Amino acid sequence: MSVWALGLNHRTAPLDLRGRFAYALDQIAPTLRGLRQSLARHPEAALLSTCNRTEIYCAGDHNDLDHAFDWLALSGGVSPDLLRLHTYVLQGDQAARHAFRVASGLDSMVLGEPQILGQIKDAVRAAEDAGAMGTTLHQLFQRSFTVAKEVRTSTEIGAHSISMAAAAVRLASQLFEDLGDIRVLFIGAGEMIELAATHFAAKSPKAMAIANRTLERGEKLAGRFGAEVMRLAELPSRLHEFDAVISCTASTLPIIGLGAVERAIKLRKHRPMFMVDLAVPSDIEPEVKALPDIYLYTVDDLAQVVQTGKDSRQAAVAQAEVIIDAGVQNFMHWLSQRRNVPLIRQINAQTDQWRALEIARAKRLLAKGEPIDAVLDALTHGLTQKMLHGALAELREGDASSREATAHTVSRLFLRGQLPKTQLIDKER
Repeated sequence: MSVWALGLNHRTAPLDLRGRFAYALDQIAPTLRGLRQSLARHPEAALLSTCNRTEIYCAGDHNDLDHAFDWLALSGGVSPDLLRLHTYVLQGDQAARHAFRVASGLDSMVLGEPQILGQIKDAVRAAEDAGAMGTTLHQLFQRSFTVAKEVRTSTEIGAHSISMAAAAVRLASQLFEDLGDIRVLFIGAGEMIELAATHFAAKSPKAMAIANRTLERGEKLAGRFGAEVMRLAELPSRLHEFDAVISCTASTLPIIGLGAVERAIKLRKHRPMFMVDLAVPSDIEPEVKALPDIYLYTVDDLAQVVQTGKDSRQAAVAQAEVIIDAGVQNFMHWLSQRRNVPLIRQINAQTDQWRALEIARAKRLLAKGEPIDAVLDALTHGLTQKMLHGALAELREGDASSREATAHTVSRLFLRGQLPKTQLIDKER
């Protein structure tokens, strides 16, 4: 059993390529079923997809890795050669270390950001729903949660971290003199939009609105902030009303096109509009960025902003790496023990069979009226002979060197630390 990870993230792949491999939460289970069906042995598998990364974790045959890579390239509609330029493959302890670093926020665009842990937990639940989560990956992710909690409580890795939402507010404040005088539109009603709305609401903007495909969910979020709620279909006619637009949906196609923004700018008489596209794939057509009076930022554009304060947390990173190293060692030790599980099961099955044979024999002797002491003696003698037969046979076979190696093994297993008699004689000499 081997553990490996295949992925691409904000460090290895541009935004447009990452968008091809973005999966909404409700797509993960069917996607995992398709992946496992394409692999010969249907290994354990989990799929993590966020705005910054898409990663496949598997526990199974190492040969499945190449097939999984081809499947991923096909699912994203890109050539395998192009995908190889932007992906990473990690195996064994390196795969475990990566999973623990991701869960702890050490591999995020925002160092120490806490949202990733919830996203991993969602991915694990989706894998369980797909029937793809087995003992090995369950252990890997449960241990990653434990490590992440220890990193969070024992270090200051999350201190002063700037989230994407906070970065958006910081950029908006550089464009507008007073955020209390602007109107803000949020498109979507997920966790990222909720965070963004929370940060902007703290600046008491003139008005806030939530546009969402499902009105019920939009109304629930709007109610928390005293915001207006609107349908996505109203966007083209009302876009010009807002000074700032923050979008993050699970749509596979852009929601705001170039033409809609051009019309909004004309109606605004070229007053500047601040736009943040936190979605992967993009909610706003990239061409919008070239328009005058438009200040459009994507998740990758925010990278420089969120790096603020990173240097001051390097000591915390070093502490976190120590915790992660210990977690990796413990997981790999558990994994190595798992390799002996089939052998342990075979041994237990064999001993159960021997025990059943000797008990049946003892019952027959008792039925014939044999003394209990004699029956017990025969029972224990029969069991010990069966258990020792293989080891004693090995001691009598092979050349001198192989018999010596067998003697060391047998003494360690059966004599509990005592030296074999031959070694005692040699030692006395």
